[in-house]
Amino acid sequence: MSKSGFNYNDERFADLQMLRYRLNGFESLTLQQKILVYYLSEATLFGRDITFDQYGIYNLRIRKLLETVYTDSLVAHDTENFRQLEIYLKRLWFSNGIYHHYGCEKFLPGFSEGYLRSAVAQVAPERLPLRSGETVQHLLDELVPVIFDPSVLPKRVNKADGEDLVTTSACNFYQGVTQQEAELFYAGLKASHCRDEQPLSFGLNSTLEKDADGLMKEQVWKSDGLYGNAIRHIVACLEKAAKVAENPKQKKVIDLLISYYKTGDLHVFNQYCIEWVGEQEGKVDFVNGFIEVYGDPLGLKGSWEGIVEYKDEEATKRTQAISQNAQWFEDHSPVDPRFRKPVVKGVTANAICAAMLGGEEYPSTAIGINLPNADWIRAEHGSKSITISNITDAYNKAAQGSGFREEFVLDEQMLALIAEYGDVCDDLHTDLHECLGHGSGQLLPGTDPDALKAYGNTIEEARADLFGLYYIADPKLVQLGLLPNGEAYKAQYYTYMMNGLMTQLIRIAPGNQIEEAHMRNRALIARWCQAHGSVLELLKCDGKTYLKINDFEGLRALIAQLLAEVQRIKSEGDYEAARELVEKYGVKVDAELHREVLARYQRLNLAPYKGFINPWLIPVTGQDGQIIDIHVNYSETYSHQMLRYSTEYGTLI
Repeated sequence: MSKSGFNYNDERFADLQMLRYRLNGFESLTLQQKILVYYLSEATLFGRDITFDQYGIYNLRIRKLLETVYTDSLVAHDTENFRQLEIYLKRLWFSNGIYHHYGCEKFLPGFSEGYLRSAVAQVAPERLPLRSGETVQHLLDELVPVIFDPSVLPKRVNKADGEDLVTTSACNFYQGVTQQEAELFYAGLKASHCRDEQPLSFGLNSTLEKDADGLMKEQVWKSDGLYGNAIRHIVACLEKAAKVAENPKQKKVIDLLISYYKTGDLHVFNQYCIEWVGEQEGKVDFVNGFIEVYGDPLGLKGSWEGIVEYKDEEATKRTQAISQNAQWFEDHSPVDPRFRKPVVKGVTANAICAAMLGGEEYPSTAIGINLPNADWIRAEHGSKSITISNITDAYNKAAQGSGFREEFVLDEQMLALIAEYGDVCDDLHTDLHECLGHGSGQLLPGTDPDALKAYGNTIEEARADLFGLYYIADPKLVQLGLLPNGEAYKAQYYTYMMNGLMTQLIRIAPGNQIEEAHMRNRALIARWCQAHGSVLELLKCDGKTYLKINDFEGLRALIAQLLAEVQRIKSEGDYEAARELVEKYGVKVDAELHREVLARYQRLNLAPYKGFINPWLIPVTGQDGQIIDIHVNYSETYSHQMLRYSTEYGTLI
């Protein structure tokens, strides 16, 4: 419990800890703003089934099958098999499918195949996800191998160098298509539109498949296309939200998103992004749609995600101090002047309170977002960045007294520095990463934004992180009042490098390599700096490995050097250099160090991953049926919320 009496920590299972986040200041919103948040939240929750299906073609059927067994009154609950089924189901809910939300490997159940078959036999067939004419036996024959056989569709996203990344990935973006075929298909589309002044994000909102004649075609995700039932529900909620928009520009943004969902037209998506970037007056904002491409091994297809937010006015003072000086930061960047933006346009940054998380952002969520992704829109119209203050606050509260820092930081002076400045520096680095890092730099004319292919996401995250690391040590931040002194940044340098070299290994199963883009990025940066000089050192003390930073100024100089190279790779579209950098520094794991870190972390009895239970927004109506308030309920359990979402927002099964 915190001093306010709000309980941030909740249930724990497997390698996961559930947290709660508080809607600070929600009560001070106007009734119109509260209703807007509510309808946008409903639109966010109706996208859940899309994410499940995108993450694997069998996910929805497996979820429905297990939820039916879990809630059936005839199935005994007091057995070890049932308890293991419950853990597996909770993991499935958390990951939007049967693949680990971070590592992307398939997690295997602790219950037996025989138990599942016997439990399903007790359930009334009409409650099961049976297709027309399908028997229970056929259902189980299809799903059992997917659940239990580790060799069947083992990874959601495979990024192993040298393999066909499409055919070896279980994500549901391509059907009967190879990597080469997909790349040639989209290269052809780009070539036919090479003169377009407003390039389209080809492939962002479609499944690519072959028809009966072997011809490639896209199934577009829209109201009357693939995922149509879910999208129609989202549109209905957005139409209600448009009626209570805070201003005409905000209404235009919502109307454009509705038009995009109805047509699937990527030209409309571009216009929506431009208008969304330009809408700055409203206190309430949102992200809703097919956005981030990390779930696609080729970095083209957008996973569905949603977040509803409102401004944290006090914390926004920090982010605005950064965004208002965006041109200064760009001009003083250590990258080649050819790759800098001569004029930085429309960089806006706010600290926000999340009001609802959905799709790819739920239950595990980012702590900051920078959009839109299209480089040309960033260059011509700017970008929006958010830092999610109530989410970072929940993380910080949950970490208090964990013993993690004391286990992995040997130096008492550094421990004191991290205790005093660690949270402040973490927030500031996130601001710099999102507000400026992603929006910095420019592509050279003619460079394909997708030229780095499977390495593009890692390089982009490294670029933004390096930008933040370089500037967090700059005296400018002390001048702006964002850091109290010139020593505080050392806390960030230490924790970042320790994470990249050591502690993020707690998130990897023994024997695995690093595959997630953000983890690759952090390893790349830390290991590259370690390899280029003696500023970073891993030393042994009493049989334990610790990080020592011998030269903080020298470390910043290396960060500047690496930032310049990473920006060059991005600006020139140098695929081979990106591949070499990521494969050499960002992928491989030292098995001995890995075993040590896992053993030390296990003794702390902590969960390496955390996610969130959403607040329950409940409309209060008057005698005439009109909404007179929105009540925020924080008492819903994780299982109740997940089952309620499957019932109330299940549209695709």
